[in-house]
Amino acid sequence: MLNIYKNSMYSAHMIKTFITEILPIVNAELNVWRTYAETKMLGELQKQALASITDKKFHCQGGSFYSLYPGVNRVEFVKFVVALQTISDYLDNLCDRANVTDEKSFAQLHLAMTDALNPHAKLKDYYAFYPFKEDGGYLNTLVKTSQDILAKLPSYDKVQVHLLELASLYSHLQTYKHIALEDREQAMQAWLNDANTNTWLTNWEFAAATGSTLGMFMLTAAAYQENLNTEEITTLKEAYFPWISCLHIQLDYFIDQAEDRQNNDLNFIFYYSNEQEMQERLQFIYQQAFNHAENTPNSYFATTIVRGLVALYLSDSKIKTPTEKAVRKTLLNTAGVRATIIYYLCNLLRNTKKI
Repeated sequence: MLNIYKNSMYSAHMIKTFITEILPIVNAELNVWRTYAETKMLGELQKQALASITDKKFHCQGGSFYSLYPGVNRVEFVKFVVALQTISDYLDNLCDRANVTDEKSFAQLHLAMTDALNPHAKLKDYYAFYPFKEDGGYLNTLVKTSQDILAKLPSYDKVQVHLLELASLYSHLQTYKHIALEDREQAMQAWLNDANTNTWLTNWEFAAATGSTLGMFMLTAAAYQENLNTEEITTLKEAYFPWISCLHIQLDYFIDQAEDRQNNDLNFIFYYSNEQEMQERLQFIYQQAFNHAENTPNSYFATTIVRGLVALYLSDSKIKTPTEKAVRKTLLNTAGVRATIIYYLCNLLRNTKKI
């Protein structure tokens, strides 16, 4: 009982610190990149850079929660998160919103993701096969910002191979999911047949797991510890990939169902055969994510993340249909009282425009 009380207080303290101290740092850092885009970029690339910052800042805010992990330099880590997540969101826009469907160009663009996570990688011509090229050095500067921070972390050499693996899977997903509609599903299925080695997840659930950057942020946060060992890295990696990452992206797709149907966008929730299967699978993925989180170093941090994901996404106003509301109720019941308390806090934060 004492541990439950202690962990609940710790979660509440983290959330308060995140709101009052971390979010202002995130917003300031995003303004740096907004100003860069406004003053040094032109045309379509400027348009997509500004759109990604404005419309997807939520991603940078969420990733910056990991700045609260023990031992992390908060200001420095937020700078890293904003740089890497802005690369991700900007490239997503270039693949999704600029009327380009070329697989080769998408793969080349996403070399920026893996280069950003390798402090020794040389910058490349990321726009080599893309029709728009002049970005005023925006993408190169984002990559270099990430590299410079990672190069200083005491244990980054121990986690780098795992981050590059996650980034490679992420890049493959982003490449295949944005090609021409008539080719997309077949290309993804062929890739997933080889990539998915997890017997507990369907190919589409595994694909969802590859779409999250949370594992990259978690392993980077852990790399601030000088004595990080192999066992700690393994438990963190196994908790985040695939389980916490899958939960993250499936919840994201869950709230986007109506929007994705309207725009004919890929949504992994659509691959469930019926509503009951969807509900049961989301419950299963949540439970696996939570169970694995309990085995990680500083488990109170990881379990707060898992509960927080459920609370954050299920508090979104996009949930409107009776079916969606029923699934929300079931998942909150599964996640328990502490997740429900965070859910009501998220509602309050949304109403006051904090998130």
